[in-house]
Amino acid sequence: MQTNPRATRKEWTAFAVLMLPLLLVSMDVSVLYFAIPEISADLEPSSTQQLWIFDIYAFVVAGLLMTMGSVGDRIGRRGLLLFGATAFGAASLVAAYANSAETLIAARAVLGIGGATLMPSTLALVRTLFQDAGQRAKAIGIWQGVLVAGVALGSVLSGVLVEYFWWGSVFLVNLPAMVLLLVLAPLLIPESRDPHPGRFDLLSVPLSMAAVLPLVWGLKEMPSDGVELPYVTSVAVGLAFAALFVHRQRTAASPMISPDLFRGRGRAFGAAVSLNLVSSLTMMGSAYFTTQYLQSVLGKSAMEAALWALLPSVLIGFAAPVATVLVQRGMDRAHVVATGFAVSACGYGLLALTGTSSLGLVLAGAGVLACGAVIVGSQLTDLALGAAPPEKAGTASSLLETGQEFGGAMGMALLGSIGNTVYRNRIPDTAPAEARETLTGAVASASRLPTRAGDALLATVRDAFTSGMHVAAVTGAVLLLAAAGVAAAALKGVHTHQNAEQAEESSLSGV
Repeated sequence: MQTNPRATRKEWTAFAVLMLPLLLVSMDVSVLYFAIPEISADLEPSSTQQLWIFDIYAFVVAGLLMTMGSVGDRIGRRGLLLFGATAFGAASLVAAYANSAETLIAARAVLGIGGATLMPSTLALVRTLFQDAGQRAKAIGIWQGVLVAGVALGSVLSGVLVEYFWWGSVFLVNLPAMVLLLVLAPLLIPESRDPHPGRFDLLSVPLSMAAVLPLVWGLKEMPSDGVELPYVTSVAVGLAFAALFVHRQRTAASPMISPDLFRGRGRAFGAAVSLNLVSSLTMMGSAYFTTQYLQSVLGKSAMEAALWALLPSVLIGFAAPVATVLVQRGMDRAHVVATGFAVSACGYGLLALTGTSSLGLVLAGAGVLACGAVIVGSQLTDLALGAAPPEKAGTASSLLETGQEFGGAMGMALLGSIGNTVYRNRIPDTAPAEARETLTGAVASASRLPTRAGDALLATVRDAFTSGMHVAAVTGAVLLLAAAGVAAAALKGVHTHQNAEQAEESSLSGV
C-alpha cells in the first residue's frame, strides 16, 4: 500500500496561519455580548435593528455555507480564503466606525459573507495540508478546539475591550490577523480545487438559502417567544424549500451538493453529519441555560459570568488529543464517539443535579459536556473528511458546518422551549406579566419591587428556572445516550474501512 506523505514544519506553520481566521470567525458569534449596550447608546437603534445587529452575522453564515463550500471546490479553496479574509477585514473596519445602525447591520452582513467563506475553506485546506490520516486527525482535533474556544473567548474579549476602549474596538482586532493571513497564505498554503467540477448550479443557491434561513430563524425564536404561528410557518417554509433543494441535487446534471457524498463509502459521511448535528444540538441547548444561570440565578455580572464560563474551556484542550490517540492505538472509532456522547450525557446529568446556588456543579457539568462534544466533533469531522473525496473537501466541510448551525438552532428551540414551558408553569399567576415570560424579565421586575417582595419573586423564578433546566438536562441526556447507541452501531468498523482506502485517496490528495 502506498503511504501518504507526512506533513512537515511548513504544513504545520500553514495550519497555524489557518487557525487565525477560524478563531476570529468563531469569536464573532459572541463578540457583541458586552458591546450591545454601548452600541445602543451611541447609534440608538430600534429594538428590531438591535436584533438584526446581533443576529444578521449568524444568519448570513448559515445561509451561505453550502454555497461557499461548493464555490471553493470550483475556484480554489485558498483563493476563496483570501477573498473571505479581504471581505472580513474590510467589513470589520466599516463596522468599527459605523455611524448608524443601518451601516452596522450592513457591515455585519458582509462579515457573515466573509465568515461563510472562511470556515469551510479552513477545514477543506486542512484536508489538503495533511494527507497522512494520523496527522490529519490531530490537526482536526486542534481545529475543533479552536472553534469551540473562540465562541467562549469572544464574549470575554468584548468585555475587556469595551471596558478600556470603545465598542468599535471589538471589530478592529480582526484587522491584524486578516492582514497576516493575506500575506502568509499565498506563501505557505497550496491551492486546491476540484479538477472536474462541472457547471455551477445557480438555482441551488437561492434554494439552499430559502431552506436554511427560515429554518434557523424559526427555531431560534421559539425558545424566547414560544411555539407561535409565525415561527412554525417559518420552519414549515424552510422544510418545503429543503425538500426542493434535495430534489434539485438528485436531478441536476451538475448539483451543488453531489449525492455521491452520501453513497457507498459516503454513508459514513452522512452518519457523521447527522451525529454531529445531534452533538451541536445538545451543546447549544446547554449554553442557553448555563449563561442565564450564571447571570440571573447566581446574580453574576455579565463580565463575571463570561470569565467563569471560560473555566470549563480548560478541559477542552485535552479531550480531542486523547480521543485521537485512542483511535490511533486501535480503539474502534465507533466506541470513541459513543463514549464522547456518554461523557456529554454525564455533563447533563450534573446540570440536572444543580440547585439555585451550585456554581461549581454547573461549571463542572458544562465542562464535562463540552469535553464530550469536542471528542464527538473531532472524530466525526475527521471521519467525514476522510470519507469524502478530496476534490469535494469544500462541499463536505460546508455540509458539516451547516449541520452544526441547524443543530445549534434546534437545541435552542427544543431544549429551550422545554425549559421555558416548565418555567412558565411554575410561576404563579399573581407574578408580574414580565416575570411570567422570561427569567431576565423577572429579575428586572424584582428590582422595581419593595425589597421583601422582590426577594420573594427572585426566589420563586430562580427555582422555576432551575426546575426547567433540570427537565431540559434530562431530555438532553436521553438524546445523547440514544446517539451513543446509534454511533456504536452505525460507525462500527468504519475507521478500518477508511484506512484500507488511503492508498486510493493519496493519488487525489494533491488536487
